[in-house]
Amino acid sequence: MSEAMDPENLREALTYYDSWLAFNQRYQRIPGVQAAVFAGDGIAFSAAYGLADVENAVPLTEQHLFRIASHSKTFTATAVFQLVEQGRLRLDDKASQHVTEIVGTPLGERTIRELLAHAGGITRDSLDADWWQLATSFPDRDELLAILRLDTSVVVPENDRFKYSNIGYGLLGLVVEAAAGTSYNAYVQTAIVDKLGLTGLGPELDPARLSEYAAGYSALSYADQRVPIEHVDTRALASATGFFGNARDLVTYFSAHLPGDDRLLSDKSKREMQHPLWSTGRDENSRYGLGLGVSKVGERDLFGHGGGYPGHITRTLVDGERRLVVSVLTNTIDGTAGPLAEGALKLIDLASSKERGDATGLARFTGRFANLWGVTDFALLGGRLYATDPASPDPTTEPQPLEADGDTLRVTGGSGYGSYGESYRFTFDSDGQVETIRGSSGLTLHPLDRFTLPDRVTRT
Repeated sequence: MSEAMDPENLREALTYYDSWLAFNQRYQRIPGVQAAVFAGDGIAFSAAYGLADVENAVPLTEQHLFRIASHSKTFTATAVFQLVEQGRLRLDDKASQHVTEIVGTPLGERTIRELLAHAGGITRDSLDADWWQLATSFPDRDELLAILRLDTSVVVPENDRFKYSNIGYGLLGLVVEAAAGTSYNAYVQTAIVDKLGLTGLGPELDPARLSEYAAGYSALSYADQRVPIEHVDTRALASATGFFGNARDLVTYFSAHLPGDDRLLSDKSKREMQHPLWSTGRDENSRYGLGLGVSKVGERDLFGHGGGYPGHITRTLVDGERRLVVSVLTNTIDGTAGPLAEGALKLIDLASSKERGDATGLARFTGRFANLWGVTDFALLGGRLYATDPASPDPTTEPQPLEADGDTLRVTGGSGYGSYGESYRFTFDSDGQVETIRGSSGLTLHPLDRFTLPDRVTRT
């Protein structure tokens, strides 16, 4: 049974999430960020920040398309389970039963289940995979089959450990083709994307829609300036990394994986996909099911997937208990899509962590303020005010709970290194807008949009 959310708590959390994402797109120097949240039975939030094309100053919109890369594995797993439900496949079938070109090879002995779980012990990308930096083309079907036949493509024994493999999911794409009697791209387009009526998703680069794609960019870790990265076809690895999408359609697709939704799969199949099988070794809460990652944010059990494509980093998280889906798409190879997606769920948790407060008259204190030491946000969450640091990767790290008394906010909690028991004293102009805040540590803060630093900070 799903957990009901207070609509006002959700609204306040998403209002601040919007502001926090806008700040972090600029602060982290990400060219563009696109995000959407599905809640209950529909899209509750959708926004875009920054640029789709830096060189031509094209603003990013909610409709721009991103390469969502390894999200493709969830579509491949969904296709496999559809074919299982239709009786065309069994999870314990050997791959070579469907891809006869690899009969007699070690990879031909791997089962569909092992491939879905990344438990086949298969090479991640082969011995020569410079297609990931566009030095070569992604492999076509014959080239993928050649990789699958190599003894070096088996790295560890099957079911020895979690061993992520794009090559293994490329093989699953061939299995889907054989079982479905059509190309992988055609099957997932018809049986998944079109079935949901989504126009902002697709299994591979569509040259006719190239103007709709957000440009991808390189990282700042090895250069002072980002450079654009060309969009390319992923060919036989589409089943591992080919998909494109926008955040709105991506959260809608994942909503079909919520319990009680039979548009794509039965609840039985969805439970099997979402069941945590293998520890990924990343941390104690990071596991993998059959085509889906399974993790925790706070105390919440989540499933979903991320994607890393040259120039685009993306992440989707699903909270089945609360019927929440969050997708964040970034158009740079060092984009922080994961923490940005987690931020939405953490803010909703904070807003819901206590009995709802009385928000009457508190909105006038909210906003973003700065001084020499940084930026402080005053946010309304769950009918209560908090002071928080928007530059933190986690917007709920040590938030200061505040209580209003006239034009003053008293700090009633938080770290002992903060200003527990002290107050923020607000000065308002004749229109009721905040002019200045004398901070809890005695420092003055100004609204960020009016805060400027001189060329040199000197004593006055």
